[in-house]
Parts: sequence; C-alpha cells; structure tokens
Amino acid sequence: MPHSAPGQNSPAPTSSTHAHTIENHWAAVALIAASTFIVVAAEMMPVGLLTPIGADLVESEGTIGLSLAITGLVAAATAPFVPIVTRRFDRRSTLIVLMFVVAAANALTALAPSFAVLAGARVLLGVSMGGVWALAASLAPKLVGSRSVGLATTIIFSGIAVASVLGVPAGTYIGAAAGWSVAFWTLSCAATLIALAMFAVLPVMPADQALSLGSLAAAFRNPGVRVGIAITALIVTAHFAAYTYVRPGLELFAGLHPAQIGTMLLIYGALGVVGNFIAGPSATKSPKTVVVILSAGVAITLALFPISATTLITAALLMAAWGLFYGGVSVSTQTWIAQAAPVHREAAAALWVAVFNASIALGAFAGGSIHDHSGSETVFWIAAGIATLAMLLATFRNPVVAKHELTT
Repeated sequence: MPHSAPGQNSPAPTSSTHAHTIENHWAAVALIAASTFIVVAAEMMPVGLLTPIGADLVESEGTIGLSLAITGLVAAATAPFVPIVTRRFDRRSTLIVLMFVVAAANALTALAPSFAVLAGARVLLGVSMGGVWALAASLAPKLVGSRSVGLATTIIFSGIAVASVLGVPAGTYIGAAAGWSVAFWTLSCAATLIALAMFAVLPVMPADQALSLGSLAAAFRNPGVRVGIAITALIVTAHFAAYTYVRPGLELFAGLHPAQIGTMLLIYGALGVVGNFIAGPSATKSPKTVVVILSAGVAITLALFPISATTLITAALLMAAWGLFYGGVSVSTQTWIAQAAPVHREAAAALWVAVFNASIALGAFAGGSIHDHSGSETVFWIAAGIATLAMLLATFRNPVVAKHELTT
C-alpha cells in the first residue's frame, strides 16, 4: 500500500499515471465510501426494526434477528471468491453490477411476505456486500497517488464507520415514521443512485492480472497476511463478543436506563468515526505500531468495564475510549494486510473481509454463550483477554517479512 513496502514500486508507470489522474479520482474515492456505507447500513438495518418486521411476517424477534447472521456468514463465505469470479471484468463494471444487486436485495427485503423470502434477500445482500467490501478495500492505489493512499483508504473505510453510527438509528427513525419497508426502499434507491453515479465518476480499473484461486492461496501463504488475518480475527471477535451485549452490561454495571444507553452508543459511534480518521494515515506509515496501540486500547477498555463503568460519567468515558480505539481497527488491519501482500492486494483484501465478517458472527455467538452461562462481567474479561492476544501477536510480528519467507 505505501510506497515503502517491498515490491510496491515494481510497475514503473503506476506512480506517474496516478500523479496525472489524482485530482479526478477523489470523487471516485468518495463514491466508493458511499457504497461501503450503504452495504453496511443494509447489513445492520434489521437491528432497529426487529419488532415491526417480526409483527408483519408473524415471526419472533429472534428469528428475524437471524437475518443479520445470514448476511454476515454469506459475505464471509463469498467475499474471497467474488473478485476471482469477476476477474475478467474491470472493477468499475463489477462494482456497478454489485451495487445494482444491493439495490435489488433491499427492494426484495422491503417486499418480503415471509421470512423465507426475507432470508433469500439477505443471502443476496451478503453476496453483494462481501463483493463490494472486498473490492473497495483494495482500490485506493488504483485511484490516487502513492502519497495519498492512506487518506483514500481512510475515506473508503469511513463509510463503514459512519454506517455503524448512523445506519441503525436512521433505519429506526424511518421505520417509526413511515414503516419498516420504507427504510429498505430508501436503501434500495440510494444503492441505485450510487450505481448510476459510478457510470459517470469511476475510472476504468483493471483487475489484478494474477487474480485466481491460486492467488488466494499465495496470499494466505504470506506470513504477514496470516498474522494480519489472525490479529483481525482476535480483535473483531473480542469486540463483538462484548459489544453485542453492551446493553445488559451497562444496565448491570452502571444501572443505566434505555435512553442513557442510546446516548452511550452515540458517544461510542461518534468517537469511532474519529478513531478511523486518526488511525488511517498513521497506519500507512506504521501499521504495526497502530495495531498494537489499538488492540491494547481495546483490551484495557474492556477489562476496565466491569470494575469502572459504575457511573454515568465513567461509562461514557469508557464508551468513548472503546469507540476511539476500535474505530481504527478496520483501516489499520486492512493496511497491515495490504503492506504484507502488495502483489496480491485484491486476494489478500478478500481474505481479510471473509475473516472480518466470520469473526463478527463468532464474537456475537461466543458472547451470547458466555453471557448466558457466566454473566456480563465474564464476557468483558474474556473479550479483554482475546484482545490482549491480538496485541501480543502484533507486538512480536510484522506485516512485511523477510523475502525468503515469501518465496514458498
């Protein structure tokens, strides 16, 4: 990703081409950020609409909640293969098609007369979401010069961070005002507009020449990629184990009411966006340092929750710290992966997206099991321990490894 990584400057024409077209492509960066916002908002949208969807489809909230797991698991399973299946097409055309599929998936969700149709729509969303996210994670070097890759990557990932903050509240508001189906129609229209805008804004972006099933294997054989994937799995699992059950935790530790918990989540989300923009440019220069700091920050924050989040003020401070540290995890771990495998950037990004989404599901499942058997305190302490393992791994390993290790 940055120009200092080994092998990154091998294609001589790249930097001059980027230097010539850099001004024209910032709009494309912003548009790809908008696409990541839409897919993540669509993934999370049912969270705030479980009750009305369940009432209309005559299903329990728990059953409707499975729609989130379906999307995440399908995205995890398909993300590594979407870039390969579409390798004959340039990335501009592929993204446009994927955004139309996102639009169709949300329209089908809005029209769903039963949970079976809803589940089918969420499978469709999972495939398109995994594809959009996998491609978006690797496109910054195709759109801007090497000096601006860090900022471009940060902007692209800001779509994910902002969706995490605004997606659920916006959907809940629209659902309350006009009905849950209108929330999904809104997403469908937005995805369609983004796809149409891509026709005018995105430049032609050829796929990586060597992209194939073999490139996935080659990327995974890279020790730096394997370490980056392991760090991602640990910290994302730790985060979602605790975050999925943050409401009962705040109720238990600090005795907060639902309205206060909503404020806590808003504080967390706002600081998450800030953390994304702080970590992005810094990670371009030293992903190892940033990942160590962020994983240590998440571990310490989670460990402090059961003993320190006992008042409104301390809970707010810890939520702010949690958001600040975790907000930079996506962009910094992706930067680690990109620096580890500049030759197999798309393949490595696809593997990272798969692991990230699988870890969300694993974290939520593990957190639920621990919570039901041992309570909220144990959830946070075990999550802190898992985040500590991520910190230790990042401390003792590097994204860029010795050349002889890459020739296996």
